[in-house]
Amino acid sequence: MPGPRRRSALIALLTREPGAAPQAAILDELRRALLEGGVPPGTAIPLDEVAAVFGVSRIPVREALKTLIGEGLVEHRTNAGYTVAKLTPAELAEMYLVREALETAALAAALPAAGPADDDAARAAHEALEAAIAAGDVTAHHRESRRFHFALVSPCGMHRLLKMFESAWNITEPVRPMAHIAPGDRSVLHDDHADMLAAFVARDAEALLSAARAHHSRLASLLGAVPQHTGLLAERGPGEIYD
Repeated sequence: MPGPRRRSALIALLTREPGAAPQAAILDELRRALLEGGVPPGTAIPLDEVAAVFGVSRIPVREALKTLIGEGLVEHRTNAGYTVAKLTPAELAEMYLVREALETAALAAALPAAGPADDDAARAAHEALEAAIAAGDVTAHHRESRRFHFALVSPCGMHRLLKMFESAWNITEPVRPMAHIAPGDRSVLHDDHADMLAAFVARDAEALLSAARAHHSRLASLLGAVPQHTGLLAERGPGEIYD
């Protein structure tokens, strides 16, 4: 006789905010749970259980999942349901190239527009990231690394560019690449962050872009550390597309 069905890891992370508009609340909460790293790629998203958390029918849950499919965070396969999206190793590398291109453009525009408040925000994010690395807290590392990079690019004020950068960053988050590299490599990456911060505060565009290039080059070389035998990454055949 089969044992009791285990509760989905996703369901355990969802919370319902009293008074929130159901459609917006479902979308925001699902996105938050996927980006915080507790739901690995390939995890099933049980429609009925999500609906029960929010006290709604399947319809608004499906609508929220359609939006997340468009954002690259969720996949749907006929007869298999909804799952947290997987990337192939090539797609993961591609998304980091996209992130680099967008960040480079944003940094170039951000530096002339930055002021003392932006310096303070970047320093605070850098300190929080340093503390996360020292503590070996991978979840905080991902959160604070994101905060640091966004602190550097936000002064550019180019909202469409920043939205594309955010979207590209989001797509890679469920994989949690930093969880799979050695602590020493994380420290080396953080040395790049220190160089980027120093150049940002000095308003040295050449040094900032050079440090950013070195950082992304190092990131690209470390992506191979993400294990390919655990189900985190997809193994799709040529031309196979999930809707």
